[in-house]
Amino acid sequence: MILPSRHFGILPSGGQATLYSLVNQHGLKAELTDFGAVLVSLRVPDIRGELADITLGYDDATSYKHHFGATVGRFAGPIAAGRCLIDGVPLQLGLNGGTYHIHGGAYGFHKQLWSAEPQNGTDGPAIRFHRLSPDGEEGYPGNLQVSVIYTLTHRNELRLDYAARTDQPTLCNLTNHSYFNLGGHQSGPILDHQVQFGANTYNLNDADIIATGSVATAKGTPFDFRKPMSVGARIDSGYDQLRLCHGYDHNYLLPKTENSELRIAATITDPKSGRKMEMWTTEPGFQFYTGNSIPEGDQGKCGAIYGKRHALCLEAQRAPNWPDMPGLTGALLRPGETYRQTTLYRFLCS
Repeated sequence: MILPSRHFGILPSGGQATLYSLVNQHGLKAELTDFGAVLVSLRVPDIRGELADITLGYDDATSYKHHFGATVGRFAGPIAAGRCLIDGVPLQLGLNGGTYHIHGGAYGFHKQLWSAEPQNGTDGPAIRFHRLSPDGEEGYPGNLQVSVIYTLTHRNELRLDYAARTDQPTLCNLTNHSYFNLGGHQSGPILDHQVQFGANTYNLNDADIIATGSVATAKGTPFDFRKPMSVGARIDSGYDQLRLCHGYDHNYLLPKTENSELRIAATITDPKSGRKMEMWTTEPGFQFYTGNSIPEGDQGKCGAIYGKRHALCLEAQRAPNWPDMPGLTGALLRPGETYRQTTLYRFLCS
């Protein structure tokens, strides 16, 4: 079911943001806005059947920051010095991260007003967001037609289907940047959340928390989540990469497959509420981030006060800092090709 839309704020550009609400046949509810194609809230049941909103966010579009819930593009993650070569042609992107370019720039997809098309399908209610990212936007070449469809399925999944086409070679590496807290967005730190990954390798980061070309094995380290382990068990262990990044903020690489098949990447469980979330994706990896930089006292929606490590992110993507390691998972899109990605978050009660 698609509920009536409502006003969600006037943007600095003068445009009006709209909030859309989807409800599946089991009562799960997702709210999304056309500003940044953002997932604003997601209400799922606990072991007693009580619904709670499990994503951090804000009360109106103009308050959004930290990429909470946003569709990120054209390129998810950082690019060192904002520089790369495309077919030998140098590209300089804006340095919105200080010394690097990150998440598509200061006015990337997360700061744009998208067109929205509510859809009622057999799988469940959906919203298709789409826009034209014009040639030169945030320094990227080519006109990029991009869309993402959010479907709240009757199988208790939030499914995201992305597509993009370009008229010039360009970078394309999209993700969703929702901050999850399965205890409810107001429930504080997520250090007791249990995490299990289908990956045993990850990219090392440098001092700017930018992935290098080095791939490390997680086995026997605090990065080993092949068996369930709480987020907080080893996060302050003093391990070099954790100390450098103030917690987990690393790209995990899933085992290589012949085809881009939908496969499970991660399982998160909150032992208090019994909520369990699985992330499935066609992407070759994902960024695991533990909200290390959420400011203490950040005023969120419904009067919530957020702080450090009050949420975690699972950002399905191709290799971060791709221009420095194109041999890993490439993010170059050419005319005639179609970028596609499917990622879904499946909800269960343990």
